Amino acid sequence: MSSTQSMLELLSPYPPGWGGVLLSGALSTVMISLGAYLVGVLIGLLGATGKLKGNRPVLFVLDVYTTAVRAIPELILIIGLYYAGTDGLNRILLSLGLPAIEINGFVAAIAVLGIVQGAYMTEVLRGAILAIPVGQIEAASAFGMRPFLRFRRIVLPALMPNALPGLANLWMSVTKDSALIAVVGYQELALATRLAAGNTKHYFLFFLAAAALYLVITLLSNVVFGLLESRFRRGQPKTA
Repeated sequence: MSSTQSMLELLSPYPPGWGGVLLSGALSTVMISLGAYLVGVLIGLLGATGKLKGNRPVLFVLDVYTTAVRAIPELILIIGLYYAGTDGLNRILLSLGLPAIEINGFVAAIAVLGIVQGAYMTEVLRGAILAIPVGQIEAASAFGMRPFLRFRRIVLPALMPNALPGLANLWMSVTKDSALIAVVGYQELALATRLAAGNTKHYFLFFLAAAALYLVITLLSNVVFGLLESRFRRGQPKTA
């Protein structure tokens, strides 16, 4: 058997190959990243609104949240939020006379990464909203637009061109941060790669294959964000 054939068999999606495990891990990575990204966008919208229109207690809480998350390494945050959050929730349940629960790893991964993403999203969206000419929002209010309609028709189309570069960077960041979820035992691409490499002892082959999968995810993401940017920048002059 040639070395090339041996590598192809190891990367085969069918047993005894490990390609299927890697592809399943890559799918988990994308699903976790997407879920966490959407949670982060929701938190970011609420956080940006709170920072722009909230009272002092709200501003204080949001400043502590965004500063702490951006200051503490993601690995420490993930481990702390996962274990402390699970323990805290079960303590509350026990105090209410309810049985403890075991949190699903997939849901926990999305929640933890979403909280981390939310802090960065808050600042990206806040900056994008501040870049909107205030006259546009005042004109919409003068025409009697309700807040939701004003956001959909005026604020969202105006903030997206300013926010998209930052939002694209945060998506790339969460796809890489998802690898840290392996420390709490949930199998995504990074953990699947370690399992395959550890069982076969072909470390270079499988980590190279994982790098290629991450690269594919990044390239496809670039295409998606490129299309989004083209859509939201329609009619705007192109800069050199």
